[in-house]
Amino acid sequence: MNVLIGHAIVWPVLLPLTAAAVCMLCWRLPRVQQVVHLLALTLLLAAAWLLLVQVQRHGVVATTFGGWAPPFGISFVADRFGAAMVVITAVLALAAGIFGLASTHQRHVRNGVFPLLLAMLAAVNGAFLTGDIFNLYVWFEIMLIAALGLLVLDQGRAQLDGAMKYAVLNLLSTLLFLLAIALLYGVTGTLNMADLAQVLPATPMRAALAVSAALFLVGFAIKAGCFPMFFWLPASYHTLPVAVLALFAGLLTKVGVFACYRVFTLLLENGPALRDVMAWMAAGTMLFGVFGAAVQWDVRRILSFHIISQIGYILLGLALGSAAGLAGGIFYILHHIIVKANLFLIAGAMYRASGTYDLRRMGGLARSQPLLALLFAIPALSLAGIPPLSGFWAKFLVIDATLRAGGGWLAAVALFVGLLTIFSMSKIWIEAFWKRAPVLRTRPRRLPLSMMVPIAALATITVWIGMAPQTLVAYSTLAAQSLEDVSPYIQATFGARAHGQEAGR
Repeated sequence: MNVLIGHAIVWPVLLPLTAAAVCMLCWRLPRVQQVVHLLALTLLLAAAWLLLVQVQRHGVVATTFGGWAPPFGISFVADRFGAAMVVITAVLALAAGIFGLASTHQRHVRNGVFPLLLAMLAAVNGAFLTGDIFNLYVWFEIMLIAALGLLVLDQGRAQLDGAMKYAVLNLLSTLLFLLAIALLYGVTGTLNMADLAQVLPATPMRAALAVSAALFLVGFAIKAGCFPMFFWLPASYHTLPVAVLALFAGLLTKVGVFACYRVFTLLLENGPALRDVMAWMAAGTMLFGVFGAAVQWDVRRILSFHIISQIGYILLGLALGSAAGLAGGIFYILHHIIVKANLFLIAGAMYRASGTYDLRRMGGLARSQPLLALLFAIPALSLAGIPPLSGFWAKFLVIDATLRAGGGWLAAVALFVGLLTIFSMSKIWIEAFWKRAPVLRTRPRRLPLSMMVPIAALATITVWIGMAPQTLVAYSTLAAQSLEDVSPYIQATFGARAHGQEAGR
């Protein structure tokens, strides 16, 4: 037990990596791979919860590997923000894994879906926990490689086309990220985030630092799907198998946003000029995302564009540069991961019931699948910000912080986008659930329990957050304070010297 607790920060990365290796060894045993995958996801949730408990008890938790003291050793650091992201990742991964029991085809297993998914989860958690900015780049690259493998699982023309678009823009993002790191290292001589947080305030402002900040912003904005670099997302996401798509929708863009929050609070000063740029990007992201969704008829493409529009609200929280804005943005991230992933899982259930993703060919699901209709209404209304669901509180926190900061026009944009989101969700409801089906089925298709259970579980979380938001609001506030006050992060990293040396031995 002491070993488990003492290395709590390592397990969310080590468990999926180990499971991915085991799945590779069992390549010709699909049933064994499936069991290993689900067992790993269950253990991942337990490990993530253990880490959250440790962070709640001790504040920031850190360790350094290899027997090298910071800033030379490779560090993992978990604050409240990072620990919450690891937990929400584990919850979503287990829900998608259970859903995949009914939607994963044998060709996906033969093409390596389980090791690729586990490797991607390890990379996502590594990005949330790393205390070294170069290793953040490394985790981004591992995540990109795994994501590209998942994008071509079906090996169809549409998937290959989507993978090419995804690869080109994301490779550009990683190139910009690497250039930004090089400039930062050239000025400071260090890549450890805690060390950078100490060195940068004493470093005179140089053109190299300004360029580095701009490159970081553009690189992360591409990863997050922000305006004007978002078009790769709706061009590629809809080609994925639905269980994998839910993970992509919930997690991958949030890694880019998380990196923005981490870098522009811990390392680089989020000055007025940069905040103005972020504000305009946030407004553009909200508007172009919601307008793109309004003209689509494929459920997956509608929801993909809404990933973009909702990222705008999250970026707005960072652009405000206030404690209230950061807290609202963190709350929004945690709520949105659950809601958006659940909507994609529901889209998969809708496909199972109707045989199509095209709304014009759907209909009558409210009568044939009343439980699915209810479970769709919960995340759909939450996404639109209807009280008392979680989306209402997320939008309220961000818009309230915006008005307090004097950003009336940004608050107006956010409210307008909320109205258009209601339009999109109403369109799905009317076309898929309310209108009569174009082709009447004599016997409705049954939805497997493995599909309905994770959908219902995620919907329950949405309702719980909405009915009792105080817990998550308080947690988000504390997480925002830890982003503003970097001293506990620094102290935990450099206090991990002895623990890191023990781990190295």
